[in-house]
Amino acid sequence: MLFAVTCLIASRTLIKKSPMQNLPTTLPDWLAMLETRHSETQINMGLDRVQAVKARLQLAFACPVIMVAGTNGKGSTCAMLESVLLRAGYKVGLYIKPHFLDFNERARVLGEMASDEQLVASFNAVEAVRGDTPLTYFEFTTLAILHLLSQAQLDVAILEVGLGGRLDAVNVIDADVAIVTSVDIDHTDYLGDTREAIGFEKAGIFRAGKAAICSDPVPPQSLIDHAAAIGADLWLMGRDFNYSGDKQQWNYGGREQRRNSLAYPSLRGANQILNATAVLAALEVLKLKLPVGAQEVRTGLVTVELPGRFQVLPGRPSVILDVAHNPHAASALNQNLGNMGFHPYTYAVFGSMHDKDIDGVLAAMSEHVDHWCLAGLPSPRAATASELAAKVQIMLEDKPDSGDHTVSVFDDPAQAFANAMSRAGENDRIVVFGSFLTVAGVMKARKSSLH
Repeated sequence: MLFAVTCLIASRTLIKKSPMQNLPTTLPDWLAMLETRHSETQINMGLDRVQAVKARLQLAFACPVIMVAGTNGKGSTCAMLESVLLRAGYKVGLYIKPHFLDFNERARVLGEMASDEQLVASFNAVEAVRGDTPLTYFEFTTLAILHLLSQAQLDVAILEVGLGGRLDAVNVIDADVAIVTSVDIDHTDYLGDTREAIGFEKAGIFRAGKAAICSDPVPPQSLIDHAAAIGADLWLMGRDFNYSGDKQQWNYGGREQRRNSLAYPSLRGANQILNATAVLAALEVLKLKLPVGAQEVRTGLVTVELPGRFQVLPGRPSVILDVAHNPHAASALNQNLGNMGFHPYTYAVFGSMHDKDIDGVLAAMSEHVDHWCLAGLPSPRAATASELAAKVQIMLEDKPDSGDHTVSVFDDPAQAFANAMSRAGENDRIVVFGSFLTVAGVMKARKSSLH
């Protein structure tokens, strides 16, 4: 009898905990509730909770799934895949993150952002089966978007990994093609502090008997070994696929497929050709299920757009938005700045998370920046502007022309950007980088100034 009473109390408690009738009805309210439940800044690695809720949701994809992991280049690779496959006439779903201005940016069907109504319906679906299983903000929203995409009768789903690979919530889905774009040092608290350790985590998205593509020209041995251990079909840059070209056009060569006279991707930057090559390798793997013609490839690469990846805004002074937040990405950004031609002065609007290799990022960018406008960010994980300033000052001590540089601190990216705009001449340039939050802060400020 006591057992029965206990069970009854437990069931009532569970119902009370999650009353479906009291759930939010709008997307902003849903997101606010999830943030209070479990902050997005909290990271809780592991797949058991997500697997359990996925099973209750009966979540599955009836179409090919392409999953993309990597230290840098994930978003660009996903955007190129989406652009080419849309041009080929396929119904494409995309999960990409984080967002800049609207949460809806994270989920796209047929190239259009998911509506508030679609997202709320999927949030309700997850909550209805979650029970007592605790989920982080990222886990809950990932399951909701996966549910949304699985219900959309897609021809192909493209899923971007958030952190690492092996223990990322997206990895509860088995990918038909898994891509690792690059392996470098980032998120060391969670993934390890060597390329070998991080390579193993990225390789966690590979599956036995399925294509595993790595476009890093120097892949960690751990990634190669893991692919062999599980029996994945590993495609390596330089061995299984490659590219060649000149300033005008480039060519792709795979195991059985060649594509010649291709235009370079519209996404700017030195590493984009590596990302584009991985895209074509994935299309080669799927050529029987998702055939794509030469013209669709050309047009898809030329028309692709992705905010915040060496995005040069129209007008003067030149404004460049780039989410570079680790030394590898900052080095690529620095190289791209060097290829832009002469600008008298370069202003940097920079904000960063505390756990990033800030010194490494600053060192990579020191060549071109004359004036530092340092910003705090709206996250408990962020470094303060004063902390950034102290690091910049130390870096400048080693520069012979340090007296020509300025360092200013601001509460947020909007203020830092406004200051840079007020000081920059029309032939100067302003580069905004260091975090998604830095770029998003400037995007919001620009949007509000235009209205």
